[in-house]
Amino acid sequence: MATAAASVAPASTSTSSVLLLRRLPSPAPGAFFARRLGAPAPRRARLLLQVALTSEVSSDDVAAEEAAAAPKIGKRVRVTAPLRVHHIVKAPDLDIQGMEGVVKQYVGVWKGKRITANLPFKIEFQLDVEGQPKPVRFFVHLREDEFEFVDQE
Repeated sequence: MATAAASVAPASTSTSSVLLLRRLPSPAPGAFFARRLGAPAPRRARLLLQVALTSEVSSDDVAAEEAAAAPKIGKRVRVTAPLRVHHIVKAPDLDIQGMEGVVKQYVGVWKGKRITANLPFKIEFQLDVEGQPKPVRFFVHLREDEFEFVDQE
C-alpha cells in the first residue's frame, strides 16, 4: 500500500513536490536468518515526483485564449472525423461522424489557468433511440480539427 506525504519545498506557482513511499517486495521467508549480522535491513524506496500544476503562461495569453474560444460556444457543429464513442448506454459503439451538435463549453482554461485538455471542446448531441420517448442527450469532448461549424441560415 502506498502512502503519500507532502515534502517541504519553497513556495512555487509552477510545480509542487510530492514524496511517495513504496514498500519493497518482502524477502523470501528464510532470508531473515540468512542475513549477516550487522547488515542493514531493507528500507523503503523513496521516489520524488515533480508534478506540474500550472504552466509558465501570462494571464494575458490565457485571457486571449478564452476570448478566442468564447464566440464558438453555442455554435452548431458537425463531426468530420470518423469517431466511435462507447459511453452511451442506450447506443453502445456509436459512430458520431456526420452528427450535428452544439458546443457547450471550452475546457482548455479552468479557473483562469490553462490546463492540458487534449480534447478541449465539450459538445452536446441528441440521438433519437427507438423505444425512447425523448431523444438521448450525451456529451463528447473533441479537438477543433474533428468538427466543422455549420452555417445557420
